[in-house]
Amino acid sequence: MSEIRPFQIDVPDADLADLKTRLALTRFPDAETVDDWSQGVPLSYVRELRDYWQTEYDWRNVESEINRLPQFLTEIDGVDIHFVHVRSPHPDALPLVMTHGWPGSIVEFLKVIGPLVDPVAHGGDGSDAFDVVCPTMPGYGFSGKPTTVGWGIEKFADLWAELMTRLGYERFVAQGGDWGSIVTTAIGEFHPDRCRGIHLNMITAAPDPTTFDDLTPADQKAIDALTHYDRWDSGYSKQQRTRPQTVGYGLVDSPVGLMAWIVEKFWAWTDNNGHPEDALTRDEMLDDVMMYWLTASGASSARLYWESFGSYRPRNVAVPTGVSAFPAEILNTSRRWAEPVYTNIVSWNELDHGGHFAAFEQPELFVEELRTFFRLVR
Repeated sequence: MSEIRPFQIDVPDADLADLKTRLALTRFPDAETVDDWSQGVPLSYVRELRDYWQTEYDWRNVESEINRLPQFLTEIDGVDIHFVHVRSPHPDALPLVMTHGWPGSIVEFLKVIGPLVDPVAHGGDGSDAFDVVCPTMPGYGFSGKPTTVGWGIEKFADLWAELMTRLGYERFVAQGGDWGSIVTTAIGEFHPDRCRGIHLNMITAAPDPTTFDDLTPADQKAIDALTHYDRWDSGYSKQQRTRPQTVGYGLVDSPVGLMAWIVEKFWAWTDNNGHPEDALTRDEMLDDVMMYWLTASGASSARLYWESFGSYRPRNVAVPTGVSAFPAEILNTSRRWAEPVYTNIVSWNELDHGGHFAAFEQPELFVEELRTFFRLVR
């Protein structure tokens, strides 16, 4: 089936009432034995967020915001793909497919879609306009959940190529961070005849042992980031890539458990001064959490780690590539380690502000980065 069906989010009131009941019945653990976040999200902050979620947060606000954008479903290989598709008023707009990661969602892109689609209305130039397509990865949000194995990164790249075909785009560009950067990389590697260029706000490449006797500051920074990630920040990924079903029971049954699982990453991966609300508001974080809670996608989203973590290693990405390296990114890859794989890096910019959730945290910088790079491939 290639039918594209209009879609609107319409969460039943009963689901929201159920959430409030579950929040009220939360069973909390004892408090951490340290005065920082080193053992995880502090109990006092989880209680604050739980109370706010239960008594003040209003899902309908973000639901209405998303529903103001054109949304659709289309079935590919037996699974519905949910996506936002906003056409620019400018006739020469460049088709752009943007992919989120975990624990992200299309909520990350709400601040940047308008400026990308209609730059003139946001103080820019019409020559920088994009037609924006934001798909939700299978197993996430309002996309369908695969019921068989084989739904990994390489398949997602093919899905997006098929999606762009159905939307009438023979040639297009792609952008992504986190898992989205890997999907985008795979698009560039496997569909170079159609993809005119890729932009990444997270790029990964294995350290090159032949350089270890002559490490640059960038190399050392990358090694330090990798060491920190492996020692202190990778527990979630090891659990999700080995036992996604087991962790899924708690994530789907306990809203506070899901919230803590995700908010910890907003603390660890944003450019903040020790607190996630330095980078994102409570509403913004909860908007994203709700995309997982309402769709019961704790297990299905985690399953991508089981399918793909470490399984896809790009060999030769020859399409023009732009990299925006935000300072608080999880992994800071050295350019000279990336270049043997990404053989056509035409732009590499080190920024002063921002972290892993670039479009969410620094929308103005993110938009300008995309405009600047994609001018080179239009």
